Amino acid sequence: MSIEIANESGVIVDETSIVSAARYALDKMEVSPLAELSILLVTLDVMEDLHERWMDLPGPTDVMAFPMDELDSSRRPDAPDASPALLGDIVLCPAFAKDQAKTAGHGLIDELHLLTVHGVLHLLGYDHAEPAEEREMFALQKRILGEYQEAVAALEKRDAQRNTDDRVLGIAGLDAPATAAEPPAGETP
Repeated sequence: MSIEIANESGVIVDETSIVSAARYALDKMEVSPLAELSILLVTLDVMEDLHERWMDLPGPTDVMAFPMDELDSSRRPDAPDASPALLGDIVLCPAFAKDQAKTAGHGLIDELHLLTVHGVLHLLGYDHAEPAEEREMFALQKRILGEYQEAVAALEKRDAQRNTDDRVLGIAGLDAPATAAEPPAGETP
């Protein structure tokens, strides 16, 4: 799966984790590994322009999704004849998302993960214009985001344990054995 990210927002964020959240959502939605996605982080001014031009709504917003026009509009994983394709673009506005993150009581990166998953679902044909659609989309978004956060926490725990194990083994002198090119300490070749 190819995911391109460009940060033109002026806000420093962990771009790798945003790509990771997008990849996780696409995997959970069983999107073809041949699919391509673009993520763009923009300033408030750029987002305001896009929001007014494409949605005819004033002011900036947090996330916009632009599915590729030449593709069949039914890209949901439960739609027939799903095929690998260029999914489209997700545009995020970190400056706008900062206030939302503060209000929600979590960090900016958590808000950007949520918005990324939201954008992925929009690209796959989900919407929240009607109450039933909103319930479906937001429940799916919440589930994917929760599972992503659990997976990240498990990886961090595993990595921390490995680091601790490596330190203990090093202190005990049981770290990795010397290679043939390096004689053990105190010996000459």
